[in-house]
Amino acid sequence: METMISSLTPQLVCSIEHASDVAAARREGQRLADSLGFDDIRAGKLALIVTEAATNILKHADRGVIHIGPSQSSAGVGIDVLALDEGPGIADLAASLVDGVSTAGTAGTGLGAMRRQADEFDVYSQPGKGSVFFMRLWSTAPAPDACGVDVGALMTPLAGEDECGDGWAVRCDDGGAMVLASDGLGHGPNAARASAAAIGVFDKPAPPLNAADAVHATHEALRGTRGAALAVARLDFAASELHYAGIGNIAGYVYHDTRRALVSHNGIVGHNMRKVQGFTVPFPPGAICILHSDGISTQWDLDKYPGLQGHSPALIAAVLMRDFIRRRDDAMVLVVRRLGHAAAHGVGAAG
Repeated sequence: METMISSLTPQLVCSIEHASDVAAARREGQRLADSLGFDDIRAGKLALIVTEAATNILKHADRGVIHIGPSQSSAGVGIDVLALDEGPGIADLAASLVDGVSTAGTAGTGLGAMRRQADEFDVYSQPGKGSVFFMRLWSTAPAPDACGVDVGALMTPLAGEDECGDGWAVRCDDGGAMVLASDGLGHGPNAARASAAAIGVFDKPAPPLNAADAVHATHEALRGTRGAALAVARLDFAASELHYAGIGNIAGYVYHDTRRALVSHNGIVGHNMRKVQGFTVPFPPGAICILHSDGISTQWDLDKYPGLQGHSPALIAAVLMRDFIRRRDDAMVLVVRRLGHAAAHGVGAAG
């Protein structure tokens, strides 16, 4: 069975700064739920999740951002909600998730409601550094995930642009997964077209199953575009290995017992690509691969975020985007974890 998810299915980004933004975010969620065939009960759950997440931001952090989009999973049709803020954080997370506990003089049911309504729930917070909440809601009971990886990705265009020139894709098959990260040259619609052309190579009936071959195929597909920086990783489940090839300034890292940098060569895919050299690193169950464009600073260190590595890829991507975005270019973060054992998520899925 082969499945593909990618940035061609966009996320909605809702700024939460005023009370009116709560209703606006809820309406965006409702439109997405309608388009994906959610029934009234499931759509109602989504509305409550978005409302509580946005209200929580206003009560405790004054402002923040909510991302709403189709689920980044091959398991079925769903919607992911990420709520990010840079507020005071949560001093006692376990207590705050208990109904009746509040630090804002309210009924104290918001966080508990978010957890109960979501099919999957995760949260990461540090005192003084803000909070990130992740909720996933399926349109129906989810099917088993045959993909073998857990994916989290965020993108944002340069201020003033409607389209993001960065892109990503993950295509799963019985033997592993192909992972793509692209940064179209410049920004705006022409950069977005370059990344879309790169993703199109992955969406063919018989795409390359070798990282270096995929870069060569993408080079041909991008000849009529601005070109792009590009990174491709092939996850081989049987060998527990990651095969990597990159051109340009996509940053890549593998985390398991240690952090290992993935090396790319100079060039622009679609224009002046002189050398493609793949290499291989171990990638056992539980390992994560992080790829991001140069819209994200490379000065991050997961060791400064205790426990974050064990949380959902969506939360890892959100924290890196929140804290290390440069804001002078498009930005994209893609985090892929190989499944195979229970990840140590902070509070786990809803019961």
